[in-house]
Amino acid sequence: MTISMQGKRGLIMGVANERSIAWGIAKAMSKAGAELAFSYQGEAFGKRLEPLAQSVGSDIMVDVDVNDDASMDAAFTTLKDKWGKLDFVVHAIAFSDKAELTGRFINTSRDNFKNSLAISCYSFIDVGRRAAELMPDGGTLLTITFQGSNQVVPFYNVMGVAKAALESATRYLANDLGPQGIRVNAISPGPMKTLAGAAIGGARKTYKHADQNAPLGGNATLEAVGGTAVYLASDAGACTTGEIIHVDGGYHVLGMPQIDNIG
Repeated sequence: MTISMQGKRGLIMGVANERSIAWGIAKAMSKAGAELAFSYQGEAFGKRLEPLAQSVGSDIMVDVDVNDDASMDAAFTTLKDKWGKLDFVVHAIAFSDKAELTGRFINTSRDNFKNSLAISCYSFIDVGRRAAELMPDGGTLLTITFQGSNQVVPFYNVMGVAKAALESATRYLANDLGPQGIRVNAISPGPMKTLAGAAIGGARKTYKHADQNAPLGGNATLEAVGGTAVYLASDAGACTTGEIIHVDGGYHVLGMPQIDNIG
């Protein structure tokens, strides 16, 4: 079955480069027929994003700092002026000080804890509130999480707490916005070779371990994550909300490594 997103318009937030999870989602949605706008933060990311946006026929790019209300308001005003309404938003935004993604979780600083939770979790709530005003006929909010939200992953540290909060926010938003016909879900890929993933200590060993032990013999691809996002944002996902959808080759079901990989 081919799932169509013809006639749907949405905002993709968090494309850093062509290996970003957000970019995998954008490509899949564009291929399914969706019309896309993109957000970025700062000139450097804007220059990197522009050719990617153009490659999927998008000419709407908005500079957004999710920690700044005026910036957020301006971005959604631009979208309202351009399109009038939205059908979906993909929130693929997270941040922690790289220095605190190694070493011990107990050494998390107060400032980085607050900043990580604000950018990685609160921004989804803040985006959702603004997006909902542009979804009079219902719509979809999607975010990206990771298994480190409920199981300890070496060096994931404060991001695990932030993702746990993000998953809880997903459920609360699903309940709040359901009466408006707005669905809210999160996709949870396994470890992926992205700019964000590379910032975490021991990333190469984590990728290798997941690839060797996932029941399907490997971790998620950008295409697989993108396909899941298309399903969730399309009419095919009309009755799915408040879910954390794992796209990790089945790795999340394991209680220990595969027998051949136990030393």
